[in-house]
Amino acid sequence: MTEIRLWNTRDRAEQPVVARDGRVGMYVCGPTVYDRAHVGNARPAVVFDVLFRLLRHVHGDGNVTYVRNITDIDDKINARAAETRQADERVIDAVARITAETGGWYLEDMAAIGCLEPTRMPRATAFVPEMVGIIETLIERGHAYAAEGHVLFSVGSWESYGSLSRRSTDELLAGARVDVAPYKRDPMDFVLWKPSTEDQPGWESPWSYGRPGWHIECSAMSKAILGPLFGERFQIHGGGIDLVFPHHENERAQSCAAHGIEDMADIWAHNGFLMVEGEKMSKSLGNFITVADLREKGVPGEVIRYVLLSAQYRQPLDWTADRVEQATTVLRRWRAIAAAGAEPGEPPAEVVEALADDLNTPAAFAALHRMAGTGDAAGLAAGASLLGLLTPALAGWDAAPEADAGTASRIDALLEERAAARKAKDFSRADAIRDGLVAAGVDVKDTPQGASWTLAPDFDPTKLLEATS
Repeated sequence: MTEIRLWNTRDRAEQPVVARDGRVGMYVCGPTVYDRAHVGNARPAVVFDVLFRLLRHVHGDGNVTYVRNITDIDDKINARAAETRQADERVIDAVARITAETGGWYLEDMAAIGCLEPTRMPRATAFVPEMVGIIETLIERGHAYAAEGHVLFSVGSWESYGSLSRRSTDELLAGARVDVAPYKRDPMDFVLWKPSTEDQPGWESPWSYGRPGWHIECSAMSKAILGPLFGERFQIHGGGIDLVFPHHENERAQSCAAHGIEDMADIWAHNGFLMVEGEKMSKSLGNFITVADLREKGVPGEVIRYVLLSAQYRQPLDWTADRVEQATTVLRRWRAIAAAGAEPGEPPAEVVEALADDLNTPAAFAALHRMAGTGDAAGLAAGASLLGLLTPALAGWDAAPEADAGTASRIDALLEERAAARKAKDFSRADAIRDGLVAAGVDVKDTPQGASWTLAPDFDPTKLLEATS
């Protein structure tokens, strides 16, 4: 059996994924649903989707449990609801509307870029009783305390705090951007439970009518879903590198302290940051790109997926127009080759081995390029499928468009003019016409019977008029 190895953020080393009774569990922090998903949100979804596919290939479809949560309790959601609520709409009702709508958008966008549905997609609101139970245990064990309707985790009570992110106390304090509150025993202590106003989402608890803190949500959901299968510790916990601190550090601390364990996951895996044209993505810079924006502009979901996999997942990725163009060209070529071959079978060993080596997608892509170069259509299709590429679900974007009567008439007229220019030995004019047609996305083929043409998938009628005028 292929051994899958991943870089463990906790131990700063590559380690094997060890199944238990042939099964593997993976928990990945999903979206906080209050807005459209941007390409940075899409990167972990795609990265861990490839890992999910690889784990299923190695261990069997039914032996992998992939959990990706939806955070639908959060102060950002409450703020958005307060800003956008409709006339006579309560904040709590606006929250329900926003999370339902944006959660649906997220699932739609992730499907459009080829992500399989995880085994489970729990919403935080469905697991509040489990969160309350963990908080009660933490209080009983001396790792948390109640104060003025809040409950806080006592960071000093757990000796291993900071070992995941490997930061000093000063760095932890600076990075946490902690709230200064008189009820805190230590500035580093973080919130497990907070009071809600009557108009905010809230649940009754021993401490107040309130809501959970962000970190406790994932502890409860991973325990509730993966605990019955794997006990106190599952194999893989994933997410973006920005979650290492404070979210994963806090989540790990409270889970371990509550259950008396050294760690809740064998391996902590994190994907790198995403930049846009060399700069951090932000609305103030005008380079904030959502998946929906790209789709509306005609960038196919398969192209988005290819770009997000073009760098090894732990490395930073720069989203650029050049990468999009290159991905489009490569995928058109691959699809044309794969369509001409036999039905795909098992993924080629070299692709599987590349992905098993800490999801080395650049090496997997290099193998696929070699197969495309040798015309190995079946191998190309099978290997790409393991990456979620060249699949039927993402097909169709590269189909050649149909020419309307006016377009066909203009192209025919230009080819007649080209034939006349060649007959008159005006090769400069003939070449200019052909170059203009090609630039517009018209594939011209010269035959003994004359020139024939077809429209390429990227045919642009505007360019046809510009290039041949």
